[in-house]
Amino acid sequence: MRIVSLLPSATEIICELGLRDKLVGVTHECDYPVDVADLPKVTRTLIPHDASSLEIDGLVRERLKTQRALYSLDLLMLERLKPDLLVTQALCDVCAVAESEVNAAACSLPGRPKVINLEPTRLNDVFDCLKLVGDAARVPDAAERAIADLKQRVNAVAIRTASINDRPRVILLEWIDPPFSSGHWSPELMRIAGGIEGIGKEGQPSRSMKWDEVIAYDPEILVIACCGFSTRRTLEDVPILLTFPGVADLTCTRENRVWIVDGNAYFSRPGPRLVDSLEILAHILHPDIHPSPAHGQPAHRIDMRMELATLSGR
Repeated sequence: MRIVSLLPSATEIICELGLRDKLVGVTHECDYPVDVADLPKVTRTLIPHDASSLEIDGLVRERLKTQRALYSLDLLMLERLKPDLLVTQALCDVCAVAESEVNAAACSLPGRPKVINLEPTRLNDVFDCLKLVGDAARVPDAAERAIADLKQRVNAVAIRTASINDRPRVILLEWIDPPFSSGHWSPELMRIAGGIEGIGKEGQPSRSMKWDEVIAYDPEILVIACCGFSTRRTLEDVPILLTFPGVADLTCTRENRVWIVDGNAYFSRPGPRLVDSLEILAHILHPDIHPSPAHGQPAHRIDMRMELATLSGR
């Protein structure tokens, strides 16, 4: 079987199921596991590499008006790869090649490869996606084992959280300029980890919001996981966050409980590393209860008071 993945989370699912040797093509964004970077790329982005967060947001909004994705498919490369299976998604309108374009491409390819769409909005949906890919690739037993292992880790967090009475007010930001709430699986991860997400809704898309909503909720902990951004890239937008009114008076700022996590590697990708995301988040919220994660990169704590003082002294 020859498999082409059209989104990073699908690539991670495919490799989690032991199908790395069947993977013949990936997107330009696929970077995990690290050895997939050497595979042929079947997509291109229309987003300039040096675009600011506000410019990216503008491009996304414009594309939504025209119902066009921000990525295009390399049909010639796809023809050369001769896939038997294409794994794509229909969940997000802008973060992958448009579903209609994928289906049209599949119809034009010799042998008419099978197309499966992944549309998770909750954590259990991600486990269903592993089963779907496992069945399509004829490795159902591997999928069952992977799902069992991941669920065991989730249950371990949930059991520890059950003993926690003091659950802090938390907001997880998926974008800074403009501010976006968390959505889909992230508020659910927050609940399992032992926090109360005051703005994001479980199973619902993230949304653009007014900063006044953050001020009104006054989070005790702020977690920033910018969609598609690494920790380093997110840090570049922290000066923008510092200009928002009332940020110095937030409880999370005064108590030095603001954290940045790698949104690109974790919270943005509905694949196996969502469980890593849960463990990272749980340790942020309750470090005395939840151990430091054995998987993934640690969160980066940012001292907003110091940052504000530095900004005012310039």
